[in-house]
Amino acid sequence: MPKFKVMTWNVENLFQFGEESSPKTEVEYTQKLQSLAQVILQLEPDVLGLQEIGSSAALNDLVELLQNRYPHMQISDNPDPRGIRVGFLSKLEIKEHEEIVEFPESGLPTIPGIDSHGNLTEVTRLSRGALRILVEPKQDFSLNVIVTHLKSKLLSFPKASGRSGFDPKDENERARVAGLALLKRTAEAVALRVKSNELLEGNDRKALILLGDLNDVTNAATTQILNGPAGSEIGTTGFDRPDRGDDTRLFNLAPLIPAERRFSRINQGNKELIDHILVSQELLPGQPRQVPTVDNHIDVFGALPSVGTNPATRRGEPASDHAPISATFDL
Repeated sequence: MPKFKVMTWNVENLFQFGEESSPKTEVEYTQKLQSLAQVILQLEPDVLGLQEIGSSAALNDLVELLQNRYPHMQISDNPDPRGIRVGFLSKLEIKEHEEIVEFPESGLPTIPGIDSHGNLTEVTRLSRGALRILVEPKQDFSLNVIVTHLKSKLLSFPKASGRSGFDPKDENERARVAGLALLKRTAEAVALRVKSNELLEGNDRKALILLGDLNDVTNAATTQILNGPAGSEIGTTGFDRPDRGDDTRLFNLAPLIPAERRFSRINQGNKELIDHILVSQELLPGQPRQVPTVDNHIDVFGALPSVGTNPATRRGEPASDHAPISATFDL
């Protein structure tokens, strides 16, 4: 029986040396690339969804260290204002790709936002575009994979200069900006839920994996939006009972991670699982359902660091402040 391994990893500011937010020296940049390559070669997924890629040039530099194991690459054309975007590396041929950028009419097509001067604006698209690819892990088995990086919980506040900072002028501004950020992450989750429904509804021929940095924990409302109908999550009594929601349901694989390792980032000393892999029923066949082997590789490059509210403090550090999450399926 063939095996298929998928992985998601936020590689933390993969900018080429000389780009804004890149490591400060060429030596640091080389160490960054080598540490990322070491982990990828060790874990060796068939398809790898990446977040926080600074440019295609930086990703090309990483691919050069991967011993020709990843001949297929797709990168989003829709980064956020800081320049980070999502992408894929794949051992398998990429049959199709699609940018997912605009909020759909059947979701939340328009929400309020705020510009760098503090003015309310209309927001109609994801902070950074999501990306879908189609691969065929085995003959007559097609698989859509979506990689995403939802709006961060890190808040930035408008300043008179037009540039943003991390300190609010008062509690009113902090509450306002936090509310708008949560609303945006919600609208992004809704957009991906709508796209998933489009791909899954009435379709028993193509499986779906949705993965990435969701910037919130398993039981957060925004993460729950992506699950689909409640009551059949992994670990519940309804998991092995087919129901009418199965056609479009996505199952979060988080409960399959050993409890003591169920985190992917440490934020100010708090362990959080904010990187997720959700799959459709086609990848969980049988009764009882067959489940994959899932792990978050928190110690693959030493202990995960604890991070604070200023992302610049880790500029030039090797590896990443996120752990990679992988799932291996028997197809």
